[in-house]
Amino acid sequence: MDHATDLPTRRRRGLLVVLSSPSGAGKTTISRLLLEADADVTMSISATTRPQRPGEVEGVDYHFVDDAEFDRLIETNEFVEWAPVFGYRYGTPKAPVKEALRDGRDILFDIDWQGTQQLHSAMGEDLVRIFILPPSMPELERRLRERGTDSEAVVADRMQRAAAEISHWAEYDYVLVNADMEKCLAKVQTIVAAERLKRARQVGLVAFVRDLVGPQH
Repeated sequence: MDHATDLPTRRRRGLLVVLSSPSGAGKTTISRLLLEADADVTMSISATTRPQRPGEVEGVDYHFVDDAEFDRLIETNEFVEWAPVFGYRYGTPKAPVKEALRDGRDILFDIDWQGTQQLHSAMGEDLVRIFILPPSMPELERRLRERGTDSEAVVADRMQRAAAEISHWAEYDYVLVNADMEKCLAKVQTIVAAERLKRARQVGLVAFVRDLVGPQH
């Protein structure tokens, strides 16, 4: 066997990547840039009881379901995580996650610390948790105001929530400070690249090494 040509084709197990941060710290932008730059990463598609908004596509943005269906999915244990958010419920279907892992595809999750805890309990060994911090609280507030989309009351509420969310930073595998978007993105990409190379994710590695060294005499 030609080991040099076989090595690049060896399959790997997929990866689940969580990006969490307080609102305004940059996780949405970093997620978008990561998806644009890496064809092997796809965004997790959640089921939600929230009404479909104009421009949203079923099965692309979300799986839109009613409360009865969401209850059924909970009762039949078809979510790896779910949580109430602003009066609606959001959940990650289990089947496509397991399929992606088997096929060597990576899934990106934009969820909070509560969803991350549930996901870690269900899929711990396949999960990489990254928390993104702002460089300072005044800078976080400046970014929120710069959006120009939130009222003063909403900005104040987001700042209050930010402190509570940041308190969970130690539950994550990696913690990055987003002072510069491009540098922070590069660090996220480095983490993903390194995690893909972990021995535990190299499907067929045992057989490859056994074949590599051949029978011992």
